[in-house]
Amino acid sequence: MKKLAEAIVRLRWPIVVVVLVLTIFFGFQIKDIRLNSDIISSLPDDDSISVLFKDVGKKYGGNTMGMIVLQSDSIFSKPVLEDIRQITDTLKIMQGVSTVTSLTNIIDIKGSEGGIEIGQLVDEYDLPDTKAKLDALKRKVFSKDMYKGTIVSKDGTSTLIMFTLQEGADQQVVAKAIKDKILALHLPEKLYFGGLPMIMNDIAGLMMTDLRYLLPITFLIIAFILLISFQSVRGVLLPLLSSGIAIVWVLGLMQLLGYELTLVSDNIPIILLAIGSAYTIHVVNQINECKERDRRKALIIALAYIITPVFLSGITTIFGFTSFIFGAYLTIIRDFGIFTSLGVLFALIMSVVFVPALISVFSIYRNPEKLKKIKTSENTLMGKFLLLPLSNITLKNPILISYFWIILIIMSIVGIFNIKTSVNMADYFRKNNPMRVSEDIMQKQFGGSQPVFVVFKGDMQSPGVLKTMIKTENFMKENPKIDNTQSVADLIEEMNDIMGEGKRIPDEKNKIEQLWFLLDGQDIMPQLVSDNLDEGVIQSRFASYDTEEMEDFVTSMNRFIKENNTKDCRIELTGIPSVYVKLNHSLINSQYRSLTIAIILVIFIVSVILRSFLKGIYAALPIIATIIILFGFMGFSGISLNVATVLVASVALGMGIDYSIHMITHLTYMLKETGDVDASIKNTMMVSGKAIIINVVSVAAGFIVLMFSHIAPIQDFGLLVALSMIFSGFGALTLLPVIWILAYRKKNIRAN
Repeated sequence: MKKLAEAIVRLRWPIVVVVLVLTIFFGFQIKDIRLNSDIISSLPDDDSISVLFKDVGKKYGGNTMGMIVLQSDSIFSKPVLEDIRQITDTLKIMQGVSTVTSLTNIIDIKGSEGGIEIGQLVDEYDLPDTKAKLDALKRKVFSKDMYKGTIVSKDGTSTLIMFTLQEGADQQVVAKAIKDKILALHLPEKLYFGGLPMIMNDIAGLMMTDLRYLLPITFLIIAFILLISFQSVRGVLLPLLSSGIAIVWVLGLMQLLGYELTLVSDNIPIILLAIGSAYTIHVVNQINECKERDRRKALIIALAYIITPVFLSGITTIFGFTSFIFGAYLTIIRDFGIFTSLGVLFALIMSVVFVPALISVFSIYRNPEKLKKIKTSENTLMGKFLLLPLSNITLKNPILISYFWIILIIMSIVGIFNIKTSVNMADYFRKNNPMRVSEDIMQKQFGGSQPVFVVFKGDMQSPGVLKTMIKTENFMKENPKIDNTQSVADLIEEMNDIMGEGKRIPDEKNKIEQLWFLLDGQDIMPQLVSDNLDEGVIQSRFASYDTEEMEDFVTSMNRFIKENNTKDCRIELTGIPSVYVKLNHSLINSQYRSLTIAIILVIFIVSVILRSFLKGIYAALPIIATIIILFGFMGFSGISLNVATVLVASVALGMGIDYSIHMITHLTYMLKETGDVDASIKNTMMVSGKAIIINVVSVAAGFIVLMFSHIAPIQDFGLLVALSMIFSGFGALTLLPVIWILAYRKKNIRAN
């Protein structure tokens, strides 16, 4: 380490120049980085649910459904109908839109002198313009389930315009274009936008707003805390500079490699800001504590000592984030693991190479008299009123402190059993957000915005297959969250009823073929059956985002499908509820796997570097206790496990373990030097304890800023990480010394 420190000081100018050049290069790349708010795309390409969902999109005009609700005093007036037609026509010609369904173009089946007439509910070129015609339209709409509560609300004040996007279309770009175009019409009615593409567009906007405002605020808060703690410009600029460079490097690299910022990786800048500043805080603090008058020598001595614990902290943090690569099923979480690990590596390099080189450039020839102005930890307010009392309490009452932690852990374990999971993208918005309001309206008035698809493979003109479709629809409607279903079987039933045969599927295939002939060429048919008539689909919507209700629906449907699958009629379920359930299971499994891998790797690395398995366990105990407390808090507070909060445990482990590493490294060093357990704890508390407290306060304050995010799970993420820093820091300063006392005080021996 001494040779490495000397090399850094000797090569200080080349190091500074290379870092600055690379920073300019990577910084230039960031301007082109894109945002992707679609969590559904995070399922692997070979996932069976994802494959079927995409296949439906390709075959039936798109699986991604957007919705516009138009609200007025009454839908049944000519000006309102004209506005509905205007929205419909605007959507039809927009690039990326596959199908559009509204009151002015929806299919209508009715009897005529010739038998059956199939057309549109209203003539879009001759809209009803008299009270009699409008009343007749109203009566017809409310007389059929395929209109009432599906395309027009039951009170007649709202109507729904549905559209699907073409497979492969950029959903965020198309959704933004649609919203801008429709709003530009300046219609007098109230408009509400909903559905997955509109949600994704709004979330992307909120992500960009968060990055634009919250990251600078976090910088300022951490800078203020560092200024109070170090009382020097160097103590403020160096931690922020090192973390800022790490952020620029990793974002630039993401863009170069073709990756996008997601709902998960959007947190990387904040995390790297915290981690990068943390490492540099320890380096700067150690340099400040060294009082050698020869500043070159002082820098080398301090650097030679601090490289090991900082390197160990960085490696364990990297392994903590690497666990997402091997333990996560969702690609967005794996990508987060990759680039956060790289970012931590960059931050580590900045703290132990670039920062010392920069200090060497500007302070080797500093006036030695200025050293007298730097206070030691014992003489600071933190030392007198916090560190010293805390070390005394720990030394005098180790058993009492251990009981405190045991009780806290037991209480937290009880709370763990109350944790719920959620992958609902509507929950990403605050309750008063326009998108959240829109989704609530769509659930209450139109059966929700989450598309459900039941795929049937078989002869679509077979009476048996069509009857199975009707049976499936009836079973689906038994669920209170399914109001309406639509399939070609419904059209055949209705046509058969008009022909006087009753609302049922004919028993003879030739009758079905005769009815089918009338449906050929209708715009709705490509949305319901394949071209060669060997596959069809039931389309519906699920009116709830509750995870348990989606789980119950998918489970019951899969059980029904298993019981009704035959050789001639194979049935499969897909849609947003199925995708969400798969995402939900993936989150839980990812949490277990990534956390287990992270704990094992961290204990292994710490044990190898400190050459003691027990010390590896000692270092891990405070952070394991912190994770248990975090999960307990989630259970008691109602914070759900989602794509953001699923990261917290491994993030807490990767970042919080640093505190234990610095403590145990310093404790080991001082016990070797003094042979006195109490003296080693006091000295460690005054030196490493100071850096830990500065680190905890600055990092926690930085993450607390996320509570002002516009995205609800990010708010929870910020709160939980801040709490994890507080408890892991408190554990390192109390629980770890207690373990040290119990392990070494009675033995009165030096640590190995």
